[in-house]
Amino acid sequence: MFSQSEENYLKAIFHLQQEMDGGVSTSSISAHLNSKAASVTEAVKRLAEKNLVDYQKYYGVQLTETGKEHALAVVRKHRLWESFLVDRLNFNWDEVHEVAEQLEHIKSHKLVEELDIFLGRPAYDPHGDPIPDAKGNIPEIPKKKLSQLQKGDRGTCKGFNDASSPFLKYLAKLQIGLGTSVEVINIEKFDESMTVRIEDNEVQLSKTATDNIYVEQ
Repeated sequence: MFSQSEENYLKAIFHLQQEMDGGVSTSSISAHLNSKAASVTEAVKRLAEKNLVDYQKYYGVQLTETGKEHALAVVRKHRLWESFLVDRLNFNWDEVHEVAEQLEHIKSHKLVEELDIFLGRPAYDPHGDPIPDAKGNIPEIPKKKLSQLQKGDRGTCKGFNDASSPFLKYLAKLQIGLGTSVEVINIEKFDESMTVRIEDNEVQLSKTATDNIYVEQ
């Protein structure tokens, strides 16, 4: 049985591993969880003692197979609860992340399995992220960042790296959601901001925004 704090660390390391090659630095974990560097180092050492991570001081942190299994279980619960809140309780997609952060620590395996069945075993959550199955299998999604497209390229929004309420509200204001078609009209050399066409509208997106929008061509 793991504490809520330990589960948060495992989930954070899992997400960070998806974004980088090699080990995850303790400074990255610190920034992700908004925790002090010393606290992160101590927490990582405790996880290593439980064989949940491999940690070498100058090479970073990586989940062991056991650690990855537990991280995926937390991710599975989080994304199932987000789906339940949006699909069954009519929450907006920008309201569910913080609530799911609390619900993901429920320990009952039966509850999670029944929730999955009740929802019809969804493959993706409301933000387009794949939901791991009960065995931890999670599909690879062929998608790239909007910022990687060139002028004239087209794509379809398939997910968002930032699930924070401010970012999702910003996207909703621009009428950008899952399945939205975008066309790159222009890219500014100065700051790499983009002008994109969404249906009949042209909107400006910062590099920060385009780095957090995943598209499939």
